[in-house]
Amino acid sequence: MSPADPTNPNEAARLTQQLIDQGCTKRQVAKMLGRDASLVSQFFTKGKGASMVGALRQLVRAVRGGERDAEALSGIAEANTKRRTTKGGQKARVRGKDTVGEAGGSMAGRAGKQAIKSGAAHLAPVVHETGQAGGKLAFTVRMKANQYVYSAGSEKDSGGVRRGFIPRADGTEERTYGSASNGGFDAAEWSQRVADHHGDVTEAMREWLVETGRAVEDADIAYLEVRGWIPEE
Repeated sequence: MSPADPTNPNEAARLTQQLIDQGCTKRQVAKMLGRDASLVSQFFTKGKGASMVGALRQLVRAVRGGERDAEALSGIAEANTKRRTTKGGQKARVRGKDTVGEAGGSMAGRAGKQAIKSGAAHLAPVVHETGQAGGKLAFTVRMKANQYVYSAGSEKDSGGVRRGFIPRADGTEERTYGSASNGGFDAAEWSQRVADHHGDVTEAMREWLVETGRAVEDADIAYLEVRGWIPEE
């Protein structure tokens, strides 16, 4: 590939520069994308990165919204990375999240402490797009252990879900609600819940936890992950 024109950078380079302007380094951008730092440099020098544009757009949106959690940002990038195609034009089989759109399709997003405070708005597209496609959702929530009503592993909390909770050294616990094995939650219903909260996914989840008796009134969510998929026919 011929060298890129520094006066007319491609979309991947422009988006990466926006992340750099927000305080990220090229190495950090590479880590978010799950790629080598040399590839990010080639966005600028060789015009590479077309397959990363979708992920970079969502990363810019998340970082501008205040997200700084490395794990959450990596999850956002993974959920929005365009899959390469084979010589026959078919999507190559790769590990990671695809996009919702047909049976077997999936997408996901994660929100850490900073994005949680602003409503984790970048997770709303996962909910809405999965709902529009008639799909299902599952969630992972992290809070202080004493903010859950039921003890870890209780059938009344996330019963029947394998590894439904994860205790952590900082006194928080991650609990999983919904899964492909138990059918998950109706994404259309959750899309309405999120819409009722004007795109605030954090508040929609907090309200659900309290409504269903799983969390105390003043629960403070520290981390939230949303996974959407279209069940196989």
